[in-house]
Amino acid sequence: MSHEIDLNKFEIRTDLAIELVKESATREIGNIKVSNIILNDSQGKEIGKKAGNYVTIEFPDITDYDNKNQIKTVFSEELKKMLKQVGINDEATCLVIGLGNEKTTPDAVGPLVIAKTIVTNHLYLYGDLEEGFRRVWAISPGVMGETGIETSDLIKGIVETIKPDFIITVDALASSSIERVNKTIQMTTAGINPGSGVGNKRKEISKDTVGIPVIAIGIPTVVDAASIVSDTINYMYKHFAYNKQNYNNPAQKLKFGVNYLKHEANLLDDEKKNLFGLVGSLNTEEVKSLINEILNPIGYNLMVTPKEEDFIVEKIADVISGGINKALHKNVQDG
Repeated sequence: MSHEIDLNKFEIRTDLAIELVKESATREIGNIKVSNIILNDSQGKEIGKKAGNYVTIEFPDITDYDNKNQIKTVFSEELKKMLKQVGINDEATCLVIGLGNEKTTPDAVGPLVIAKTIVTNHLYLYGDLEEGFRRVWAISPGVMGETGIETSDLIKGIVETIKPDFIITVDALASSSIERVNKTIQMTTAGINPGSGVGNKRKEISKDTVGIPVIAIGIPTVVDAASIVSDTINYMYKHFAYNKQNYNNPAQKLKFGVNYLKHEANLLDDEKKNLFGLVGSLNTEEVKSLINEILNPIGYNLMVTPKEEDFIVEKIADVISGGINKALHKNVQDG
C-alpha cells in the first residue's frame, strides 16, 4: 500500500534561492562555483522569494588559508558587480548592518562582521576622507528577543536620521543541504526577512521598506534535522553504489577514506527498495517531506550546526568583512 505525501504541506526550511530553483547561470573560478539567478515577481512568488538578483558563491573548506583568500577575492568582486547593478557609485554612502545574536554562535556572523568592518563616518566629521574611502556607518542592532523592537523598524529610524545612500546587511541563514552549511555565500538585491529560515520570520528589510537599495549577504550556518536524515539516505545510496562498482577493484583496497560523494548513485529502483523498503521507492523530495511529517508534530525537527562552528564562524566573518571592506573602499589592500 503506497503512502501519498502532500508536498505542499511542508515549507522547505532554507533561505537560499539556489535550493528552490532548478536552473541557474553558473561559472567556475578555480574551485569556487558562482551561480546567478534573476527572479521576476511571478517567479519569486512561486518559490516564496522576493524578486531580485541572487548570486550564490559555493566553495570548499574556508578554514584553508589559500581557499579563504580566494573566496574573499571572488566575493568582493561579485559584490562590486552587484553594487554597480543597483546604481551605486564610488561616492555613495553606506550603512552596514550585522543582523543576528552575538551570544548564539551560529547566529553571530553579522555582529562579528561589524566588528571587523572599516567605518569612516566619524573621520568625515573632522574633515575630508582620504581618496579611495567612502563614508560608512556600521551597526549590530541585536534581535527582537533582546530589544523588543522590530529590527526593520529600528533600521528605518536609523536611515531617516543619518540618510545613507544604500544598505548592506549580513546575516546567518538556514540551508536545506548539509553540503552548503558554512560553504556558501548568498548575495541578493531583494533584501532579507530576518529569521525566515528557522521559522521565526520578521519584517523584511528591503528597498520597499527602507526606501534605499539593500544588498543582503547571508551564509548558511544551520540545517534542519529532516535535511540531515534525507541527505544521509542519499549518501548511503552513493556509498553503496561506489562499493558495488569497485568491489573487485584491487586498487580500492589501498585507498582510505574515499570521497564517494563525487560519484553518481546509479542504483536500480529494486536496489533502493532492498536497502530501505518503502522509503527506497520515494524520490528525494518525497523522502524529505515524509521525514518532516514524522518530526514536525513532535517538535524534533531541530536546527543543527557543526560542533566546530565557533572556529568556522570567525573565518566566515573574516571573509565577509574583508570582502565588504575591499568592495566599499578602493584603497583597502588584501590582508
